[in-house]
Amino acid sequence: MKTVFTTGEAAKICKVSQQTIIRCFDNGQLKGFRVPGSRFRRIPRESLYRFMKENGIPTDSLESGKRKVLLVDDDLELVELMSKVLEEDGRFEVRVAHNGFDAGMMVKEYQPDLIVLDVMLPDINGKEVCHRVRSDPALEDVRILCISGMIEEDKIHELKLAGADDFMHKPFVIEELIERMCAQLEMEVAVTPTSA
Repeated sequence: MKTVFTTGEAAKICKVSQQTIIRCFDNGQLKGFRVPGSRFRRIPRESLYRFMKENGIPTDSLESGKRKVLLVDDDLELVELMSKVLEEDGRFEVRVAHNGFDAGMMVKEYQPDLIVLDVMLPDINGKEVCHRVRSDPALEDVRILCISGMIEEDKIHELKLAGADDFMHKPFVIEELIERMCAQLEMEVAVTPTSA
């Protein structure tokens, strides 16, 4: 479970703007600390919880501790498998979009922590989705993990320039996907029990 939050993460949890969180931090309403040698502010879980209680903000999203994941892929079987495994893992809340248009609408409303994005969508390519997410300051903390079965190495570099944080080739082992997701979300990788 996450114990320290960035101002962007705190804003997402409280459903307020990042500027509001920064203002509350700077005027002392929200206790936290600055990262040594930088201007970055960090807010411990207890401080955020207290702040939410004092201001009548529902604490359910903080208490659940689940990380929000948006799966964007038109391969229904793969999406079903990924959703099932992530929900069984217990650390993720999952929503699904099957095309770029729906993904664009859902990103705004759902505010995911991570997008697992198929590069080859029926209506828009993954690079364009990356551009759109990165052009919205409210989504600056969203991590993007692109997946594809048909892409050349130079295109992977283009995706990263467009804003992708990581890339995986299909087909992949679902446990490796979860490891990569955990790395992007700065979560510990849980050891999965091997079946007998």
